[in-house]
Amino acid sequence: SVQHCVYTVSISKAINSTETPVKEKHARRIILGTHREKGAYTFWSYALGFPLASSSILSWKFCHVLHKVLRDGHRNVLQDCMRHHSSLVEIGKLWAHLHDKYGQLVALYTKLLCTKMEFHVKHMEIPPNLEATDEVLERTAGTDINNVFQLTVEVFDYMDTELRLAETVLRQLNTSIAISTLTSGQCRLAPLIQVIQDCSHLYHFTVKLLFKLHACLPADTLQGHRDRFHDQFHSLKTFFNKARDMLYFKRLIQIPKLPDVRTQSDGGEQMDIFDQTFGPPNGGFDDRDLQIESLKRDLELLRAELERVKAEAQRYITQLKSQINSLEAELEEQRAQKQRALVENEQLRMELEAISCNNAAASLLCAERAQATEQRYNKLKEKHTELVTSHAELLRKSADTVKMLSATQQTQDEVERTKQQLSFEVDRIKQEADMKLEEQKFEMEKLRRELEEKLAEISRIKATLQSSEQVSVHTSMTALQAEKERLMRSVSEKEAELSSLRQAAQVQQSSLQQERERNSRELGELQGKLQDKASQEELLKQKLLEEQFALLQGTVTEAENIIQDAVAKLDDPLHIRCTSSPDYLVSRAESTLTSIDKLKKGHAEYLTNMNDAGALLRALTQFSHLAADTIVNGSATAHMAPTDHADKLTENCRTCATESLQFLKDLKTKITLQKADPAFIRVIVQKILHLGQELRPKSMDIRQDELGDLVDKEMAATSAAIEEAVRRIDEMMNQARKDTSGMKLEVNERILNSCTDLMKAIRMLVVASTDLQKEIVEGGRGAATIKEFYARNSRWTEGLISAAKAVGWGATEMVESADKVVLHTGKYEELIVCSHEIAASTAQLVAASKVKADRNSKKLSTLQQASRLVNEMAANVVASTKTGQEHLEEKDTMDFSGMSLIKLKKEEMESQVKVLELESQLENERLRLGELRKKHYVLAGVPLDQVSEGNGETFSTTHPVSMSPKPTKPTLMKKPALAQKPNIPPKTMVSPR
Repeated sequence: SVQHCVYTVSISKAINSTETPVKEKHARRIILGTHREKGAYTFWSYALGFPLASSSILSWKFCHVLHKVLRDGHRNVLQDCMRHHSSLVEIGKLWAHLHDKYGQLVALYTKLLCTKMEFHVKHMEIPPNLEATDEVLERTAGTDINNVFQLTVEVFDYMDTELRLAETVLRQLNTSIAISTLTSGQCRLAPLIQVIQDCSHLYHFTVKLLFKLHACLPADTLQGHRDRFHDQFHSLKTFFNKARDMLYFKRLIQIPKLPDVRTQSDGGEQMDIFDQTFGPPNGGFDDRDLQIESLKRDLELLRAELERVKAEAQRYITQLKSQINSLEAELEEQRAQKQRALVENEQLRMELEAISCNNAAASLLCAERAQATEQRYNKLKEKHTELVTSHAELLRKSADTVKMLSATQQTQDEVERTKQQLSFEVDRIKQEADMKLEEQKFEMEKLRRELEEKLAEISRIKATLQSSEQVSVHTSMTALQAEKERLMRSVSEKEAELSSLRQAAQVQQSSLQQERERNSRELGELQGKLQDKASQEELLKQKLLEEQFALLQGTVTEAENIIQDAVAKLDDPLHIRCTSSPDYLVSRAESTLTSIDKLKKGHAEYLTNMNDAGALLRALTQFSHLAADTIVNGSATAHMAPTDHADKLTENCRTCATESLQFLKDLKTKITLQKADPAFIRVIVQKILHLGQELRPKSMDIRQDELGDLVDKEMAATSAAIEEAVRRIDEMMNQARKDTSGMKLEVNERILNSCTDLMKAIRMLVVASTDLQKEIVEGGRGAATIKEFYARNSRWTEGLISAAKAVGWGATEMVESADKVVLHTGKYEELIVCSHEIAASTAQLVAASKVKADRNSKKLSTLQQASRLVNEMAANVVASTKTGQEHLEEKDTMDFSGMSLIKLKKEEMESQVKVLELESQLENERLRLGELRKKHYVLAGVPLDQVSEGNGETFSTTHPVSMSPKPTKPTLMKKPALAQKPNIPPKTMVSPR
């Protein structure tokens, strides 16, 4: 297409080996081409074909065009250029090793471009033209101070590459004959326009980031950043001053002006540019100071923005003027062509009159050809009219653009919005004007060639043309002349409007200059007030630090007195008779550990901010009291502990006091305040805590705050186990009905029905026990919570838990035994033993619930009735089992009629041997059962001296069970006595089912 052809031609014209600057129109067409194809694929496909390694000037101009494309091209250009990052690096390395002036510049320029691409790929929020708002910069930096620090270093590196290139270019110009007015000098200076634009934005970024760093970090940490900022500031100011003095830059870009360096009275330079620009980093501000600083920053931003907008407007006006001049030159050329055409037409008319009489025969044919020529001429006229119209439209758009520029100087918001519209409109106008001019030039050339052909054709048939045709041509030319005069008048009017707009802009600039001077005076006054206030705040801050430290010393002295008083009690003879429980010692030690953590946190906060010692003082007061309490109670606990534990506990208490006093001593002086560490105190308190836990009774394995939840869980688990047992018994009943019949089916049904009745009775017992337990808790807890009630009565709670576990386990075992009996893989005795075990477990559950229940409670009566029903159902299970066993066992009839005396004697002896063997096995099993019960009592926490020697039973339930936490009392954690053998009715009284 035509646009693609223009794009490629512009690339070849912009990048060549001639030592001249890149023309603006070629660079603009390349940038427009990247926006059309939404990338730089075509640009790189042509750029890689250039012999960059053979010509340093060609490489220099290639870097210049690439810099423009990166800044103003489509947003996808950055990704396309990153694909050729390695090629740029290789070009830079190649020219860096060659002794060529342009080669050295190319090496620096490629490094700058690589740094630019890497920075913007890493921070995609910031566009390559660096026109990012403060909000975008804040979002890129984030809230992590490490990210802000790293971003500041990257911006410094970015600025260094820009400044090194600018300094090298200016150094070569100073040492060579070329100056800024020659093409050789302009070839070197042209890329510095983009460098100036980049540096202005990078300087702004640096200022913002250093503000943010000084608000979060101390000044000493950022000393390196400030030194680097000072160096870059001086280099940038020198570069801007030199560039501002060069004639080449004055008509192309408005160079920003940096603040002057403040000097001392003795004439020495004070390197405090950052403080002059930003103010002290950690000083306190009131609302008025914050508003002043905000207004100052806004004023600087508006000033820089206004300068940039004015520079852009001036450049756009200059470009529009140059386009108007070129259009006027083209119009003048067309006017000359029209004049020559008139002269030729006059000559043709005279010749046609001379030979008109001789060519009458061919007049008709010539008339037709003349008509065609006239139509083509009319087409030429229409094209010219379109050109004139386009030119007028361009002038109108230029006037609109200038008006829009003038309106943008009112407010900052309007400046930003109008600038974007102006840039877009001007780019579009430029694009349309360039495209129309190219198309019109192409059309004009085509029409000129057609006109020359038609003139040659007219010369061949000029004898046949009539005078009337010449008159019409003359009329057309007259109309064109009138149109031209009208167009010239329109151009004059537009120039007058442009002049008036320029005058208005100058008036606005003068008013802005006056406003700037007034703001400068106000700024000086406010800075003076700010310095006075900063000195006053410094004095107040020093006084506050001294008062806080004095308060800390007083608190430490009081804490030392408290610890020393506790140590004195260890040696007090009256304290020997004081005792304490291990549980209380453990609670005090745990509280002390918590206070040590708070003390460490308060100490760290005080070191960070010595203006506020409140947290450290509160933690120190709490620690001193708790530590003294732990020392005193540790000594009191040692009076009841075994000798080894008592000695260790007393020694650790004294060590705890020593370490605490040493820590408090470190807090009293500023020299040792930093190294004060309560870690050693924590180690000693943990040892005291461990010794207290060792002295606790062994039954306290479960945390007391978990006992309440554990009771509910065990009761729920018991209910679930009973429900599961009933379900399995129903399944076994259905399976027995399928697999057996006759007497076996009758026996199985009888056993399983009795087991089902027992499970239902147990379920009623568990429900009654749960209701009674809730009544006990609600009536006895008072204002405490349920968990606190269970923790306070931990031994009673543990008895409930043990009983609930035993009931659930017994139900599960009974189901397993019943299943084995039905399947003929088990023994009937297992089912009888399980019945006895369930009866004993339910008795334990009733006893545990009865201890704290009210004797007149209806729910207690319900529980006792449920307990009696369980015993009856357990007896029924035993009776059903034995009855079934008798029905199914086959009785062997003993027939001794055929046996002799010797044979009978022999059988008698064998029977006696078998009886002795069975008695021996029975005795061994009884011993084993006794050992198992002893082990059970030990694990349950029941002292062996409270176990009856006859049958292993505990003390009779007629004696009330004490719920005191003293370990010498019997607890409910012991295994209950087995239930007595139930009364089984005679076989004749059991009705068959």
